[in-house]
Amino acid sequence: MANVGTETSLYDQLGGSAAVDAAVDIFYRKVLADGRISRFFDDVDMDAQIAKQKAFLTMAFGGPNQYTGTDMRSAHKPLVAKGLNGGHFDAVVEQLGQTLSELGVKPALIAKVAAVAATTRQDVLNA
Repeated sequence: MANVGTETSLYDQLGGSAAVDAAVDIFYRKVLADGRISRFFDDVDMDAQIAKQKAFLTMAFGGPNQYTGTDMRSAHKPLVAKGLNGGHFDAVVEQLGQTLSELGVKPALIAKVAAVAATTRQDVLNA
């Protein structure tokens, strides 16, 4: 019988706020160094972006919902107009997975994070 309502959230499994904060900081260093995707952040206030991403991932992983940003489709529409495509999306997910791996997150949890990211693909790409 399943333990309905007692499963630990992905957010808690990852280590909560401190883990999300560390992951997002490292993740954006990787993204900005990645020639495949860095150009999409050329005119972005990275401090604000990092804060929004921490709030978004906290919510998406089942932590406290303090995300007040724009919906995925609207937020990424200007990037799609600049050529954002599935290859770019995959590069971002790859950087997130590498970040988590470097932080010692187990592959099974990284797979869960990738599954959460995949749920945003259609909206991010305005498909």
